[in-house]
Amino acid sequence: MGAGESSGSVVRRMLLGSHLRRLREGQGITREKAGYSIRASESKISRMELGRVSFKARDVEDLLTLYGVTDEKERTSLLSLAKEANVAGWWHSYSDVLPSWFPTYVGLEGAAHLIRSYEVQFVHGLLQTEAYAHAVISNGMPNAGEADIDRRVALRLERQKYLVSEAAPQFHCVLDEAALRRPYGSREVMRGQLQHLIDISERPNVRLQVMPFGFGGHSGESGSFTVLSFAESDLSDVVYLEQLTSALYLDKREDVTQYERAMRQLQKDSPSPEESRDLLRGLIQLS
Repeated sequence: MGAGESSGSVVRRMLLGSHLRRLREGQGITREKAGYSIRASESKISRMELGRVSFKARDVEDLLTLYGVTDEKERTSLLSLAKEANVAGWWHSYSDVLPSWFPTYVGLEGAAHLIRSYEVQFVHGLLQTEAYAHAVISNGMPNAGEADIDRRVALRLERQKYLVSEAAPQFHCVLDEAALRRPYGSREVMRGQLQHLIDISERPNVRLQVMPFGFGGHSGESGSFTVLSFAESDLSDVVYLEQLTSALYLDKREDVTQYERAMRQLQKDSPSPEESRDLLRGLIQLS
C-alpha cells in the first residue's frame, strides 16, 4: 500500500469527524451530551470530530441516532466512511519506533496537496539524504540500538516517496541557513546533503528557499512549523508544531492565518529558489 493510498484513511477520518460536528451543531447538542450518549468523554468527541482517533461503528450509529439522522442511505454512507477511515496506514508497521503522536502527522503529510514548512534546526525530513538522516537520528537518540536507528531512517525514506510520486504535493520549504551550517555527520555527509537539496529543488513541485543569516530578524522567530493544506474543501488547514515529547496541531482559523502570514513573509524575504541554489553551491565550496 503506497503512501498516498493509505493516507486517505486520515482524510476520511477528518471528513467524517467534520460531518459529525456539523450534525451535532445543527441539533444544538453539546459535546458533553454527545459523549454521554456513547459512554465517552467530551474530549473523546472533540478528538473524533478532529479526525484524531479511529471510529467504532457502534459509536457512529449512536451519534447518528442522537443527531436525528434516520435516512438509511445517509447512515449507510457514513458508516461505510467510518469503516474506510479505520484502515491502517503504511506507517503502522513502524509503530514500534514511532512516538505516539507522530502517526497522525505522517497521515496528514501524506494526504496534503500543499505542504509549507520552515525549518531552523536541521534539513526537513522530506529532504534529508539517508546518511544525513542517520546522523540526525543517531544524535537525537544516543542510547538507541543500531536496528532502531535503521528503522527510523527507513521510515523517513518511505515518507519521501510521496514527494516524488504521481500524486506528489506541492512542497514549499524555507530552510534557515543555521540548518545548513550545523554539521550532522562527516563533511562528506553534509556535502552530499547540500547537493541533494540543489537537485531536489529542481523538481517542479518543490520550492526551496534559504533564509540567510545576513537578513537578520525575520517572521520565523517562533521556530520551526509546518502548514498542511488539503484538496478537500471540507478540511481546514492544519499547523503542525513539533516539540520534544509531543506535538501541537492547530486548526483554528485565527491561528492558521498567523502562521500562513509568517510563511508568506519568509518566502518574500528569502532569496528566490534560483538564488537559494547559488547559496547552497557556495556552502558546498566552503564545506
